[in-house]
Amino acid sequence: MNAIRTFRRTFIGGYMKIFDEGWSKAKQRMKTAIKPGPGFDIGWDNPNMPINNYDIVIIGGGVMGWSTAYWLMHKVPRKARGKIGLNVLVVEKDPSYTRASTVLSVGSIRQQFTLPENINMSMFSSHFIRNIREYLSVYEEDPPDVQFNPQGYLFLATAEGAEQLKQAHDTQIALGAKVRLFTKRQLEVKFPWLNTEGIELGNYGMENEGWFDPWLLLMALKKKAISLGVDHCHGEVTDLIVEAKPGVVEGRLCKRLTHVKVKMPNSIQYQNVKAGHFINTAGPWAQDIARMIGIGQEDPMGLDWELQAPLPVEPRKRYVYVFHCPQGPGLDCPLIVDPSGTYVRREGLAGNYLCGKSPEEHEEPDAKHLEVDYDYFNETIWPKLAHRVKAFEEIKLRMAWAGYYDYNTVDQNAIIGTHPIYDNLYLANGFSGHGIQQAPAVGRAVAELLLDGEFKTLDLTRFGFERFLRNEPIREKNIV
Repeated sequence: MNAIRTFRRTFIGGYMKIFDEGWSKAKQRMKTAIKPGPGFDIGWDNPNMPINNYDIVIIGGGVMGWSTAYWLMHKVPRKARGKIGLNVLVVEKDPSYTRASTVLSVGSIRQQFTLPENINMSMFSSHFIRNIREYLSVYEEDPPDVQFNPQGYLFLATAEGAEQLKQAHDTQIALGAKVRLFTKRQLEVKFPWLNTEGIELGNYGMENEGWFDPWLLLMALKKKAISLGVDHCHGEVTDLIVEAKPGVVEGRLCKRLTHVKVKMPNSIQYQNVKAGHFINTAGPWAQDIARMIGIGQEDPMGLDWELQAPLPVEPRKRYVYVFHCPQGPGLDCPLIVDPSGTYVRREGLAGNYLCGKSPEEHEEPDAKHLEVDYDYFNETIWPKLAHRVKAFEEIKLRMAWAGYYDYNTVDQNAIIGTHPIYDNLYLANGFSGHGIQQAPAVGRAVAELLLDGEFKTLDLTRFGFERFLRNEPIREKNIV
């Protein structure tokens, strides 16, 4: 009889506690009771262990992953989340973000692209960042502040590049961007410290451009998404499991993912997490995730020819240098993009500047580590800076760091949408240095595609994986 009473108190009391705490808190309590895999004791306590069933698993917890998680929950009214059972998990193998592209980026945003999709994405992201309190405020928390510094980009063009710059300007204006063309003489008047030798035109962003703190944007997205009920865990995706029997949809072979294997850090524990949809936001390591399910594999029989096309994303190392120049330009200094590809911008108000340059293909550095090449600054970047701004002839290099681009080796543009074989695998990869500024727009687009079945606000169809199968790359001419 005592045993029955004890069971009743435990069983009924447990359910009452679930109702009292709410489903969100109950899930956290339940995690410790999940068996981590064959051969482990069910009582093994690991509070980081995710539960074994979600609607959506996002692989990669950088700015792209958390933006997608936020928009997925944002699109579903709060009262309806429990009814439709939208449970989202974000898996991140490095929550300290020591090697993440997000926090090692320059954190700039511009509308000066040549492709309409890129222009529109950055224009929305600029609106998002400028109104971030409206989007990402969390109840009883200080409102988010990413320290947005509104300052235009200044793209400079030689006589040979003037026509392309003008065409880009006309496209940007047609889409509502606030940019203005400057002749050589107008540049000399507005920026008297600028050497215009060899320059024919400049395109200057009047609004919706500038820079911000990438870490603060990442944390704001993460905090907001978690407040909306998104789960997250520190773990590494080591395998993706494919449904045993492929199907045929509209006359073509389709496969589906069923599980993802998540290994716990510094442990042999793992969890097989079942889900209905999977989103690859693994940044520079997105191709590693794709290879787990055969994307990019050779097929001698040619049966799955669509799988032979790889996800063309790899880590490319980029250097960022910070120098001091007390006599350099002040508040009127925009982010200058020289025709050589060298860029420089003001960093604060104490005479500090930030600069860099993407290397030529034959100059690509080893991406296995994040060591900085200071000779690259002295031999390649500094001469260009000193030529364009005379004050930069006398500078003191203060610090530098290296970060990764998730580089699309085909056309340096985003890859957004489902895979043509795996119809429940969504891709948000290959941003090639534009990810931090496009993340708010891309997260919204992926959420629309998953929940609505199509792009609603911005049509990003051209950025689908299928363009690689058709051998139809999309070229963006304003690459920095």
